[in-house]
Amino acid sequence: MSFARRDTGLRADLGALASQVHPVFMLPPLAASGFGAVLAGSFAPAPLALHLAAAFLAVYTAHVKDGYVDFYRRGEDDDHPMSEAGCRRALAGASVGFALATVALGVVAGPGAAALAVPMWLLGFLHAPQFDTNPVTTTLGYPLGIALAILGGYYAQAGALAAEPLAFGLVFLVTLAGVKVIDDSTDYEYDRSIAKRTVAVALGRERARAFAYTLVYAGFVLVLLFSVGGTFPPSAPLAAVAFGVVALYAARADAELATMLLIRGAYVFLALLVAAVWFRPLAGVPLPDIGVLGPYTYLATEVAFGALAFALLVRAGALARAARTVLVLYPLAFVWDWYTLEVGVFAVELATGVEAFGIPVEEHLFMVVVPALVVAVHETVTARPTRATSRRPRPPR
Repeated sequence: MSFARRDTGLRADLGALASQVHPVFMLPPLAASGFGAVLAGSFAPAPLALHLAAAFLAVYTAHVKDGYVDFYRRGEDDDHPMSEAGCRRALAGASVGFALATVALGVVAGPGAAALAVPMWLLGFLHAPQFDTNPVTTTLGYPLGIALAILGGYYAQAGALAAEPLAFGLVFLVTLAGVKVIDDSTDYEYDRSIAKRTVAVALGRERARAFAYTLVYAGFVLVLLFSVGGTFPPSAPLAAVAFGVVALYAARADAELATMLLIRGAYVFLALLVAAVWFRPLAGVPLPDIGVLGPYTYLATEVAFGALAFALLVRAGALARAARTVLVLYPLAFVWDWYTLEVGVFAVELATGVEAFGIPVEEHLFMVVVPALVVAVHETVTARPTRATSRRPRPPR
């Protein structure tokens, strides 16, 4: 029986099987598996090859099953290159291949490596029709597969798990979940018409979009936190900055273009994280010491952040609103600041030593700059673009 739906012969069958290899979605799990090996710091060829094979066959299973269900069971797709029997045989072949690769992986790298590989296949096999109709599972399936590929690639080399691969797995789980929500929103109208419960259908387009970018931003914050905490290399936040620039452009685009930008941004994100882990370019480089400014150090930081707050407020047209907020908060902040200094909660160092009303002048400025910056960021983030309305000329009577 032929794998191809229309033609017969070896070439047609190979073409039908190859049609289920989607590089855009298949390369990231393979890259994630390799990234896990990079984190482990070793490249034993057999465990690496077997885990890559397992990851490939798990994703291939997902693509075959998804196409089979969408075309032959749901009637969602207009066309499919594989016959119904060909889909079932390809699905069986990919599953058997995955089982063989996983067993071999367990023999070479230990049962733990095999145990981490099995969920990748389960996510792929159950994606359709079980997982892809629920907002949680349809969103987290692919990102969770990427996280598992990182953990499995690491374990296959190291024979154990550690904080670093777990942290990177969490970062990609959160960040890619946001990308997946944007991706699913491209099919909002159709999914809604067939009662397919994606996040976009469950929350609505606008709320789903806001939720998606919140997840992407949360992933960037996690990179920063793990870097400061010493789990990630010091240069890892540069990857978040690069992806963040892409995300800013994506936020202004429609769902389809945003998905394209974010997927490519995720490639850049992963590549820069690999470079950060492999080369560790900032390892041993001390933080810039602005203490050379001596007693003007604290004041200099307030001028820098105050200038940022002022620029954002001018751009958002919110200077008056920020001024009202600062005036209302100032008495409360003053009492809080004075009391904490008085009882010795903290000490102000690298300051001019000039006081006014019982506290350093820098603290007075701090109580102006911080709420102003909060208002500035809020106004910038929540600003809605205004569209100029044009009146159509009335037709002549």
